[in-house]
Amino acid sequence: MKAAVAVLLLAVGLAGGAALPAAAQSSVRVGGPVDQHIDRDAPPVANQIPGQSRADSWHGIRLGEQGTVSIPNKQAGVLIQSEGEAWRAVRNGPLSQYGSWMLGGILALLALFFLLRGRIRIDGEKTGRTIQRFNAFERGVHWMTAGSFVVLAISGLNVLYGRHTLLPLLGPQPFATLTQYGKLAHNYLGFAFILGVALTFVLWVGHNIPSRHDLVWFLKAGGLFSKGVHPPAHKFNGGQKIIFWSTVVGGAALGFTGVQLIFPFSFATMEQMQLFQLAHAAIAVVMIAIILAHIYIGSIGMEGAFAAMGDGQVELQWAREHHSLWVEDVTGEKVRHGHHGTPAE
Repeated sequence: MKAAVAVLLLAVGLAGGAALPAAAQSSVRVGGPVDQHIDRDAPPVANQIPGQSRADSWHGIRLGEQGTVSIPNKQAGVLIQSEGEAWRAVRNGPLSQYGSWMLGGILALLALFFLLRGRIRIDGEKTGRTIQRFNAFERGVHWMTAGSFVVLAISGLNVLYGRHTLLPLLGPQPFATLTQYGKLAHNYLGFAFILGVALTFVLWVGHNIPSRHDLVWFLKAGGLFSKGVHPPAHKFNGGQKIIFWSTVVGGAALGFTGVQLIFPFSFATMEQMQLFQLAHAAIAVVMIAIILAHIYIGSIGMEGAFAAMGDGQVELQWAREHHSLWVEDVTGEKVRHGHHGTPAE
């Protein structure tokens, strides 16, 4: 009896399985005869706006007209967002291309400058004495701002160029992991960078007001291209003032646009966020190029410069040559401005 029941169940199962494809074929048809079980008296399903041609309907959709949706995200009613295509074309086209030219160009110029000029040495005889240039708090603010900016720059460049550079080298999974953690670091360290920029402005804005000495400094190119030439400067020279205002203004712009992107739709629409993203990336690329020059001068480019943000103490002769007016303000000694920055007799 059990064997007969098993055979019967098996036969029913086989018959049902054979009937499923046939039923699927009869109920889903494209361009074929209508299934006989369909209710012909049911009202037709609307496939366009009543009283409007299909061409006009698609034209409106292409222009971003918003339909009605039942889900909470009402923006899902927009089927086609044409501004997104323009955003992608600019981001993957001119922005990426010109950005790579700028970054490659600044690296090439710095390498060429180092080959032709070499490291800028202290011209006069070293005194063996030091003078405090920055205290511990000032150095802490600088390194917080600089450290967060480096991580933000690397993770941001990965978003812009990583798909075409790192992905082929690392492979999908390592690249995905790196990008995920880079995104988290970018989002959280962005607030440390904003705080650092704000403190930078408060600490040093008084020393970075343009003065007539900056014009002399620029006319002599800061003595960077001429050995033994040291135009007078206060605590910050003309070049450092450019770095300062680039950091403050550019950092404020990066902070503003970055907050819009971290909290999507909280402060801006989709179209505005696309513009903010383009501005964020463009400003970041320009700032990276400027900071690369700053890093070069503050490290291998100039002897004695790194100590200013290392332990805060700089060689007195270095200070006389590059910031003679500041030395006079701090020590009271009269420095002979011009070539070697030696004390006046």
